[in-house]
Amino acid sequence: MNNFAYPLDGMSTLVIGGGGEGIGRAVSRAFAAAGAAVAVADIDPDRARDAVDELTASGARAVRLVGDVRSRPDVDGFVARTTAEFGRLDVLVTVVGGQVAFVPAVRLHEMSDEDWDLVYEMNLGYVARAARAAVRAFLAQGTGGSIVSIGSITGVMAAPMQAGYGAAKAGLASLAKTVAAEYAGDGIRMNVVACGAIATPAANSAQPADGATEIPMGRIGVPDDAAAAVVYLASPLSSYVTGQSLIVDGGVTVRGPFSA
Repeated sequence: MNNFAYPLDGMSTLVIGGGGEGIGRAVSRAFAAAGAAVAVADIDPDRARDAVDELTASGARAVRLVGDVRSRPDVDGFVARTTAEFGRLDVLVTVVGGQVAFVPAVRLHEMSDEDWDLVYEMNLGYVARAARAAVRAFLAQGTGGSIVSIGSITGVMAAPMQAGYGAAKAGLASLAKTVAAEYAGDGIRMNVVACGAIATPAANSAQPADGATEIPMGRIGVPDDAAAAVVYLASPLSSYVTGQSLIVDGGVTVRGPFSA
């Protein structure tokens, strides 16, 4: 029977990009509250340390990992270290992503090859590497596992001024479907949380102050909105769900073209 109070109780989890404020930090907190041991991986050692200090102060088991998602050895190391620290790996969450945090928002013809490659790498390339490493760990354990990646509604709708980001997030949804199909028989699941506007330090600069007026629910999302969806998809509560993109956008993608 699923444990609704502590759905991740006893699980070993790895959150890549969980050190700073924003979705990663919210996911780390939510996982700890749900009973999981949490490995917090971040490129900034101070952010990772702050997150781990907060989690351990709350009574959770947590470990800090520092590395760059663009480095294959670092990504492989995140998985290996989590497994070594906690004895196994049950859940991988990939959070790092975005465009405006890395390159300018421009139209397609103005985007350089270098910027396109960086956006691809930070939104899809490293996720594929992390998923591959996690799947290997899951298969070695023989008990399955869950992968959840933070995506975006730009993967299912037009992304003006962010073509590279939208294309990468669409690819992320496809990757999840393929992993789901290839490894369902091994008890391995992969799903995506496709976020709309979420108020994070990285995203605030790209969102107009009156952006909530375009959202049917009347507010911009908060990191906990995304974190709650991640807990659901990571846990046995969603044991029959795989290869899906759960849209968390306040109703943006279901809104009609005309005002009611």
